[in-house]
Amino acid sequence: MDTNYHYPPELFQLLIDTIPRLCRSKKDVLSFLRSAGVSQSMISDLEARLATDRESISKFHIVRTVLTRLNESGDTALRPRREVLKRVVEFEDFSTCWDEDRLKAHGLVSRIQNVVNVKDSFTRMRQEREVEASKNLESKRREAEELKRHRENIEVIRKDFYRLFTMVDAHERGRLLEGVLNRLFEANGILVRESFTRVADPGHGVIEQIDGAVEIDGDIYLVEMKWLTEPIGRAALSDHMVRVFNRSASRGIFVSYSEYTTPAIDVCKEFLSKAVFVLSTLQEFVTLLENDMGLEDFLKAKIRGSIIEKQPYTKVL
Repeated sequence: MDTNYHYPPELFQLLIDTIPRLCRSKKDVLSFLRSAGVSQSMISDLEARLATDRESISKFHIVRTVLTRLNESGDTALRPRREVLKRVVEFEDFSTCWDEDRLKAHGLVSRIQNVVNVKDSFTRMRQEREVEASKNLESKRREAEELKRHRENIEVIRKDFYRLFTMVDAHERGRLLEGVLNRLFEANGILVRESFTRVADPGHGVIEQIDGAVEIDGDIYLVEMKWLTEPIGRAALSDHMVRVFNRSASRGIFVSYSEYTTPAIDVCKEFLSKAVFVLSTLQEFVTLLENDMGLEDFLKAKIRGSIIEKQPYTKVL
């Protein structure tokens, strides 16, 4: 039950009509109000008037005067204002009323209960809406902050990626390329395992080295990255294809600085029945970054082209 700053007009009048009928005498009215927390300063003049000229004031006048004072007192009278209403709403012993007032008092209390219930319902709905709006606002704020962080992260990756094209040390450039592209995968919510090696028994050295592995829609893709000036041929693809074939249910992504020869694309097509392969170029990644496109959507389109159209080198951008 919440009457924030004042009794609204309908409720105000109902209380004036009801409280006098719940109390047999004028003194009982003052006692009712005092017990609800109404301060002595609000009723002392009414008590004095009642003591000197009892007939000059009615129960209804007493209630109207005190409720008006409570209304005009704002926040300072919030507690007694609520308590007066609470006592009326919870009133049950109508045997204390005058016989001629009893039925009307029943009806008035019932009307007040309905008014309060409706008001409380709207108050609760408003509060729920405010809470929901606050949650939505907080959620949007977090989303905006997350988007800002994502864009800042992508911008750093973009600059690092473009910087690679100015480097002359091929070995260092290739090493940094792996890290930059892995960061790009990670920034786009794609699970990444960075470059790793598989070794044989002690003394037998490295069996194979893999630039990275990513997970897309539950499928594992081994990733190979090459920065060669010559077009990628069958030989350059063969090692990566063997790595993929040697792992059950794995798939392959090959990212190249240069284009692919027709024989290289054809050999991928031949083996699509064994494993899905996706061929891409760094130029496609440049276009992707320049247009703020999602990496996952880009790769999924390439994957669909490889599976459905049997085109491992599907042009998406």
